Amino acid sequence: MKHLAEHRKGILFVAFAALLWSSGGLLIKLVTFEAMQISFFRCAFASLTFFAVFRTQIFKANVFTIINSLFYASVLILYVLAMKATTAANAIFLQSTAPIYVLIFEPLLIKTKYEKINIISVAAVFIGMILFFTGKISPEHFEGNIYALLSGVFFAALFLGLKKNKPEYQFSSIFFGNVIVALVCIPFLSGITNVNFSNLWMVAFLGIFQIGIAYIFFSRGLKRVNAIEASLISLIEPVLNPVWVFLGYGEVPSLTAIIGGIIIISAISIRTFIMKSPTMKARLKRD
Repeated sequence: MKHLAEHRKGILFVAFAALLWSSGGLLIKLVTFEAMQISFFRCAFASLTFFAVFRTQIFKANVFTIINSLFYASVLILYVLAMKATTAANAIFLQSTAPIYVLIFEPLLIKTKYEKINIISVAAVFIGMILFFTGKISPEHFEGNIYALLSGVFFAALFLGLKKNKPEYQFSSIFFGNVIVALVCIPFLSGITNVNFSNLWMVAFLGIFQIGIAYIFFSRGLKRVNAIEASLISLIEPVLNPVWVFLGYGEVPSLTAIIGGIIIISAISIRTFIMKSPTMKARLKRD
């Protein structure tokens, strides 16, 4: 009974984290600061949040910690740049292709063979990605789509890097990643305008809740549920992100973006289910 209660708590923790993550698109759209200025405040508040919760524990680092923090810093900056330059649907769905890059590069790094289901999944996601670049697209949106794709690539690199490092260094990588972004973005504050309560509370929410509190809840939820559950529950973020932007900002994603997003999310979900099934596990072990 206690185990069941802990499992339910884990599901709620991960769902709450994904819900907080999904707020990023709308708030970034509404804040009138430039992308690098948003990144400064967002990551400065996130850094303070992590320090307030973990204190000196987050200063524990090794070489992999620094490398992973650079990957994460790239994800943070590219995500904001993408949200400002293209639609929220394009930004979040293209970033969500990160697991596919893991499937491509993980066998190269740890010398495992490519599974047929992974090849099919990669092909399906690439079809979905192509749809984001079809039809009438402005140069600004094209640039934003590239930012989003790169964000997904660095997200995959972060995932692989965290797997290479010990679990106790995980929060340190996230903390230092936010610190790096805040430091890099300081020069962009010189021309800042519209410093008002509306903008400040939104960037504070982005840092404290959308990054800091969300990541803390996710990590604690991950201790109570298995990886497949966490992965699937986390898909709440890319699904709800463009919905909040539509309701609060009036941005309507293109039909091709919606179709592409459905293909990407479906391919990742189906692949996750299949690879975690007892039958597939037995076959892989046998092979």
